[in-house]
Amino acid sequence: MKTSAELSLYPLTKDYEPPIIAFIKLLNEQPGIIVATNGLSTQITGEYDSVMKALTIAMKPSMSESTTCSFVIKLLNVAISPGEKISV
Repeated sequence: MKTSAELSLYPLTKDYEPPIIAFIKLLNEQPGIIVATNGLSTQITGEYDSVMKALTIAMKPSMSESTTCSFVIKLLNVAISPGEKISV
């Protein structure tokens, strides 16, 4: 089953860029997914299990840090290309 996710990481600190960059780098290292990043969010697409495993692996370091952070995640039950419009 294909799935897509759009997510944003918001570290609640003045020095917010390093945690975001580290998260995106770790996400890009995960196999079986396509990753696209823009100024507002990161989009990933792949098989459901690959997407969920990539999210778990990439999010864990951020969640383990002492800096409070917020993740906003939207999940779709279809595979989309970044920027693609979804027909309803």
